[in-house]
Amino acid sequence: MKTIEELDQKLAKPSQKLVEDVSTLDGDILILGAGGKMGPSLAALAKNAVDESGKKRDVICVSRFSNPEHQQDLEKQGIKTIAADLMIEDDLQSLPEIKNVLYMVGFKFGSAENQSMSWAINSYLPGRVADKFKESSIVAFSTGNVYPLVDVKSGGATEAGGVGPVGEYAQSCLGRERVFEYFSRKNGTPVLNYRLNYAIDMRYGVLLEIAQNVFNGNPVNLRTGHANVIWQGDANEIAIRCLKHCSTPPTTLNVTGPETISIRWLAKEFAKRMKKEAEFVHEEEDTALLSNATRCHQIFGYPSVSLLQMIDWTVEWVENEGKTIDKPTKFQERKGDF
Repeated sequence: MKTIEELDQKLAKPSQKLVEDVSTLDGDILILGAGGKMGPSLAALAKNAVDESGKKRDVICVSRFSNPEHQQDLEKQGIKTIAADLMIEDDLQSLPEIKNVLYMVGFKFGSAENQSMSWAINSYLPGRVADKFKESSIVAFSTGNVYPLVDVKSGGATEAGGVGPVGEYAQSCLGRERVFEYFSRKNGTPVLNYRLNYAIDMRYGVLLEIAQNVFNGNPVNLRTGHANVIWQGDANEIAIRCLKHCSTPPTTLNVTGPETISIRWLAKEFAKRMKKEAEFVHEEEDTALLSNATRCHQIFGYPSVSLLQMIDWTVEWVENEGKTIDKPTKFQERKGDF
């Protein structure tokens, strides 16, 4: 994995199970907030799955598209696009009524400095969207941040356990879930709250951040000493397939990989492959933000890309100076300040 072209092809290749699920969907697929880190690759994957299914249906992406090139790239792939700001009521109400909705809108980075915006986008807007698309099935992207920090030996927080968001960003994300639940119950709208952490793309993510530290000789902070990750292609596929698992009241699903990963171990794995020395600061705390995704794996199977494969790809990417996105995960954050 050394080039953007190789990465895009890998992310956009659907499995046979995805193709089968897409073939049985009723209607088109609408992706709201498609301009983020995951949106373009999710849209490409959905379009390829639709094409392979032989069904005639559209994949439609909605975003502000502040960078017109992103919109053009999607259009070149046969994906329809609509430039809209969902916080503008006229823009929201002008959107077509689509049966299958993937809701990816969220505000995280910078939320500590603009808490009102965080609440408006993460908690208020979902109510407007849920009311607009009351006849749709909605997969609403959420986050494992709605859980408290848990014991690293616990196996991670489960959907059946209690929530305990730390900080206003996480609280507003729980607000998003509660608002979708309210409208799901009120209008009978099938919803699935998709609690994801952390998706991995060669251009960003927990693995890239640790690998860059090791490669550049910077010490790795061990205070948050454990994490979960999942290949972005698998996370995208699960999200699309979740359209068939929406319900009222909403289904809640943790989405991540099966491992509780030691950051110390991870840094040493990168060091070994890069022929570097891993340096560390601080010691591991007893708790971390960890999710247990066994229910997800029971429904959809284990991720197709293993942790060791992701590590190998990340090493190649870093050593070949692959393009990166300057959006750190801040997975080390323990007070919820994003």
